[in-house]
Amino acid sequence: MSFETVISSKNKEVRIGPDNPFVIIGERINPTGRKLLAAEMAAGDFSRVERDAIKQVEAGAHMLDVNAGIPLADEPQILHDTIKLVQSLVDVPLAIDSSIVKALEKGLEAYEGKALLNSVTGEEERLEVVLPLVKKYGCAVIGISNDETGISEDPDVRFEVAKKIVHRAMDYGIPKEDVVIDPLVMPIGAMRFAGRQVFQIVRRCTEELKVNTCCGASNISFGLPNRGPLNGTFLAMMMAAGMSSAITNPIEEHISQAIMVGDVMMGNDENCLTWIQKNRKPAPAGDAGSGRERRRGRRRRG
Repeated sequence: MSFETVISSKNKEVRIGPDNPFVIIGERINPTGRKLLAAEMAAGDFSRVERDAIKQVEAGAHMLDVNAGIPLADEPQILHDTIKLVQSLVDVPLAIDSSIVKALEKGLEAYEGKALLNSVTGEEERLEVVLPLVKKYGCAVIGISNDETGISEDPDVRFEVAKKIVHRAMDYGIPKEDVVIDPLVMPIGAMRFAGRQVFQIVRRCTEELKVNTCCGASNISFGLPNRGPLNGTFLAMMMAAGMSSAITNPIEEHISQAIMVGDVMMGNDENCLTWIQKNRKPAPAGDAGSGRERRRGRRRRG
């Protein structure tokens, strides 16, 4: 099974695919639910954005999601400026994240490379304005599996919406490899079978549609305590179902470790090298030398 979604910055390329290591898209440059960050960005203070960008890449993020959804602010201009800033600080590809089409276009104008646009839904009105942008700028896009009827609790209905998005994109001349489906993760605390539902949709997207998948992973644990282990284990299970990328927090140890384990178990960490490099303990100082001395001593005694 080999199909890839290629995203790039000016100098770096990321390949999302079921036969590749899982792609972590850092979620923290997003003022939603972060009042202090929202106030700072609206006032033109991007110091926290700078710190979040650098820390996420240092923690292992392969890409970063950039969102500037601040009520009553000039979101298109703030998103444009934030993308320019982040690309000057880190050399990883970005997901340009907005529900406002003008902001998406302003972000694409600023972007250097091939971006991942976040997002389009199955709603006709949204398809008709976002897909032409995707075609014009040659980017990839996240397709979210809801439409005018809302978010169905039936995974077969959500899959059909995903299928519609992929086929409509192809009608615009967008290759299906450039459509990454988000099956819509719902809170497991409110919906008992939310996990089973998305596992089923991801498997079908991978095996039937042959497209890559992504999700906002932290939604699964919304409203529950001790969310790190829930999010990390959920992501490992999603990887087993075929998911190839996620918007998540790379700084959370439970998450980064679960993804590394998932890559090992899926065979996408060749010879377990990443796991070994991250987890092998350094030899105590002097061990190598004392070993050589013991061998020499044995040779002399013989």
